[in-house]
Parts: sequence; C-alpha cells; structure tokens
Amino acid sequence: MESFSSLQILIILLVGCLCVDLGRLDVAAHSKNGMGVQPLSKIAIHKAVYSLHDNASITAYPYVLGAKGGSSQWITVEIECPNPTEDDWVAVFSPAKFNSSTCSSDDDKQDEPYICSAPIKYKFANDSDAGYTKTGKASLKFQLINQRADFSFALFSGGLSNPKLVAVSNFIKFANPKAPLYPRLSQGKSWDEMTVTWTSGYGITEAVPMVEWGLKGESQTRSPAGTLTFHQNSMCGIPARTVGWRDPGFIHTSFLRDLWPNSMYSYKLGHKLVNGSYIWSKSYSFKSSPYPGQESLQRVVIFGDMGKAERDGSNEFNNYQPGSLNTTDQLIKDLNAIDIVFHIGDITYANGYISQWDQFTSQVEPIASTVPYMIASGNHERDSPGTGSFYDGNDSGGECGVLAETMFYVPAENRAKFWYSTDYGMFHFCIADSEHDWREGSEQYKFIEKCLASADRKKQPWLIFAAHRVLGYSSSYWQSGSYGEPMGRESLQKLWQKYKVDIAFFGHVHNYERTCPIYQNQCVNTERSHYSGTVNGTIHVVVGGGGSHLGEFGPVQTTWSIYKDSDFGFVKLTAFNYSSLLFEYKKSSDGKVYDSFTISRDYRDVLACVHDGCEPITLAR
Repeated sequence: MESFSSLQILIILLVGCLCVDLGRLDVAAHSKNGMGVQPLSKIAIHKAVYSLHDNASITAYPYVLGAKGGSSQWITVEIECPNPTEDDWVAVFSPAKFNSSTCSSDDDKQDEPYICSAPIKYKFANDSDAGYTKTGKASLKFQLINQRADFSFALFSGGLSNPKLVAVSNFIKFANPKAPLYPRLSQGKSWDEMTVTWTSGYGITEAVPMVEWGLKGESQTRSPAGTLTFHQNSMCGIPARTVGWRDPGFIHTSFLRDLWPNSMYSYKLGHKLVNGSYIWSKSYSFKSSPYPGQESLQRVVIFGDMGKAERDGSNEFNNYQPGSLNTTDQLIKDLNAIDIVFHIGDITYANGYISQWDQFTSQVEPIASTVPYMIASGNHERDSPGTGSFYDGNDSGGECGVLAETMFYVPAENRAKFWYSTDYGMFHFCIADSEHDWREGSEQYKFIEKCLASADRKKQPWLIFAAHRVLGYSSSYWQSGSYGEPMGRESLQKLWQKYKVDIAFFGHVHNYERTCPIYQNQCVNTERSHYSGTVNGTIHVVVGGGGSHLGEFGPVQTTWSIYKDSDFGFVKLTAFNYSSLLFEYKKSSDGKVYDSFTISRDYRDVLACVHDGCEPITLAR
C-alpha cells in the first residue's frame, strides 16, 4: 500500500500552505450552556512541526475496507514510539495525503512546516493501554465510515496544542469509496410524496443517480435524482473555509411520488456509470404517510440538540456529545413504533468541520432510512456574522446554513429560509426557523400565521408548532432573568392562542421542561396530567436534551413549569384518533417514560371561544 517515507513527509511539510491564522479557531463551539469546545478545534494543527523519528512507526490494517459492501468497519492501528509520552496522540486524516495538495490554490506560503487540514478524528495513544508511556507500544481500535477518500494515521507528540509529527502510516481505503450511502427520508411537499437524499462520490459527469423503488414485493420502477454539491468558497468563515473544509462529495435527492397511503415500499440507491454498468446500495424500506386527516394510530418523535458521537471513543466524545448515542440507540430500538421524527435544530454540532456531517448521517442512517427525518435550523447550522442570520454569532463555524440546507431536504419553498409546514395524518406541523426574523410583520411571521390558519382542525385536530430557540417559555434560558425569548412571546403567542396550538416545541436549552397550558405568562388550566374540554392556552415543551451537554435550570421557581429534568431524552406523541392524544417524555438512558399527559376532546372544544381566540360574530339574523 502507498505510504510516506521520512523524506517525503519532510518535503510535503516544507511546501505546506498557510490557510489562516488559526489562533481564533476556538470560537466555534463555546455554548451558553457550558457545552465546551468542538473536539477538533482543540487541535492547533497550524502549529504542527516536523519531528519524524526513524524508529517510530504506525501501521493500520486491514488495507481494504468494506470488501463485503459495508459502509463502516473497525480497524487496528499499531504504534511503536521510542520516546513515548502521555501527550502522544493519533490523528485520522482523510484524504490520506494531508499536505499542500489539500490547500486552496490562493493560500499563502509560510516558512515553517504547515498542515492545512484538520483530521477527521483522533485518540490519545494511551487510550487502550495505560502502559504505553513505559513500553512505547499501543494498539488502538478505530471505527471508520466510508467518506469517499482514503485514510492515513499520524502519530503526534506534544499534545493537541503543540503537535509534533512523529510518524505516518500506510494508506487504507474502502473497496468502493464512491458508493451511494446514508439515505435520509423526508416528507415531500404533498402527502403522497417521499424524498430520498443520499451522498456519493459520483458527479454528474461520471454517473446518473436514481432510486429503484416500489411497493414491497411487487415490481419496481426507477426515478431520477438531482445532484448538488458545494465548494470551499461557499463557506462563510472559519473553520469551515479553512482547516475544517473537506470535500462533501455529491448529494442526491429523488422524489418518489403518487404513493399509496400506509403502504410498505422498498427502495435502493443507484448510479448508472458512463460505461453502462450500475452501482447499487443495499435495499431499504419505508411506510408511506397516511392521507391528511386519516384516523389511525400515528406516532411522532421530537427532540433537539442531539449532535453526533463516536462509538470508538475518539474525539473525546464523552466530553462533548455524551447523550447522542443513547438517544440514537433508543430510537433505533423503538423504530417499529415510530412513524416520523423531528430533529429541531443543532443537528451535528460540526461547527465548521465538514467531515462530521458524514459521520452524523452514518449514525442516524438506521432511523433516517426508515422513517422521515425532518429537521429544523438551529444556531449551530445557520449563525455566521454578516450573512443575514437573525443572531450574529458564529455558532455554525462558518457553515452559514449551507450544510444543513444541502445535506437534508425539507419541504420549504426556499431551503435557505428554513420554515415549512407538513402534514402527517391527524397532525399538522408548522416548523419555524428561529435563525431568521420571526417578528410581527416579517416574511416568516406571515408564513407562521398562514400555516397555523391552514389546519383543518376537524380532520387534523393536533396542531404542533416547533422551532429551535425557545420562542416561548423556559425556566433555564441562558440570559439571567429572561425566560425563553421575550420577543418571541411578544410576537407569536397571540398567534398560538388565536389558532389554538396544542403544543409548542423548542430545543436550544439542553434539558427537558413542560409548562402548563399558558397564555401571557399565566396558566389557563390547573390540570397536570390530563386535559379535556375547551382548548385554551398552549403547552410549551423544551426538548433540547437530545445529546449535547446538559444545561441547568435557573434559581427562580416559575409558577407555570410543571416538570423539569436535566437529562437526555426525547418526546413521543401518539395520536389514537381525532379525540385522544398521548404525550410521553422518555429518557435516552433507558427508554422509560418519566413525564406524560393525555388530551381528550371533541371538535367543538377546538371551536369554543376563549380569550383572544374567538371567531368574529354578528348579531344580524
């Protein structure tokens, strides 16, 4: 297999390029909830110096991965180092040549050796063997996923802040690095449409993308797919535009139309190559959506702020996204009892490290390939200074919405404006984009009112609003003395009351909290576990404990808060019919229910007149 010699490494580093002064890189991931720093941003890769040792070695095997068609594989990395220290660490680079060829052509040169691409993950050399500092030998296990390029492993001394390159491994790669992978389902713009989005290494000049699909067990048809990608100059700032950049490959979306309701379909992803041969993924399946208003059992899962984690323990994930895998695994375990998922913002926490989006789509593939995986835009997807986001921070690490808008499909009129509506049987969902202006008079405000007003409450009695930031109520909002987003309540709560929104969901705050049915800071119902009769007030739910670092609650005991939990979890809604809804909050650690309530009512209860929620009447006869 191809590998570096000591001389080659020295030459590569001496002609390395300067991407940016990266002393500012720690900006990417500080959180109001004390979440910590994006693990890859801890690496001062711009300080890397050449320190190769003839007696140091690092070897990775097997050389070829995915020989049986798999998209992930565990590999072994063997290390020998004559001068071991507890700060030695191993970086995974992909593409394998992490040198000047990975830098953009307009980067400046600099005198000292320079590496201008961040690794995709890392581990400390003593991770699996505490005796490494005595023996200088270690064996590490990594799980790699197919990311359209080969891999190499580099041994560094000097810790993350002063990296010294000691040795570089052989190259390893997947048997078909360009294979179609990681399908993500989404509701289309009509109830009888399902979209399939996936990632591959095949551009439009190499292959024609398609989906082969049909009713399970019956003849299959083929539908074309569109192809998108983006480039480094599409990024808005650091680190996405510099060391965080990695080629995203090609993102394909196909629209499967005229589906029969409540029916099982099988599908597989395909590419017809220019030589006439075909490349196919494995087979997947999904159940099509019910007709809007159809009365049947319907189950919805909602959460925010999950992020990604590494099953091999790399990237110090326990200090960054400690609950992500638990949430993912619980959803997979319960998948036969889930019809649709809403991940309401802060999707990956890649924060400008583009490689992490592949790893997230791989992590959720068992879910997203089986049920619609609907997302909302959060600050870690969109916010970048001077780019039109409502909040002018750099929480996206320079991604400025490009990754979320391209990697996932949502049925928005304009995916750069991430608000949309969607129906699922007896549910009508209005998904807002908290990172764009939602105040009264704005374009989005008009959409929200139109979306809420369009619900036919006789056939779709369960009206749900969702956004990433807490535009409603939360006892633990990060600004002292401010519960939720005050401007959000001022602008939107009259709409929630007028159109009698049942539940408003929010993320952003990393915990769980449920309020009473509330309007203008007052509980309008004293019940806690069962609500019946006239619809008055909206129940506000913070469900931001999907996986990222947990947030604490404020010192004030708010009168409208019914249940609080600083733990990882998600909400499940079960609609049994037009009159009965079950709400359950489950912890990710064990999947058990820790908070719940039911709603029972008739259509006339939705029509009933309440304060600021009455239809106009006349005395004329």
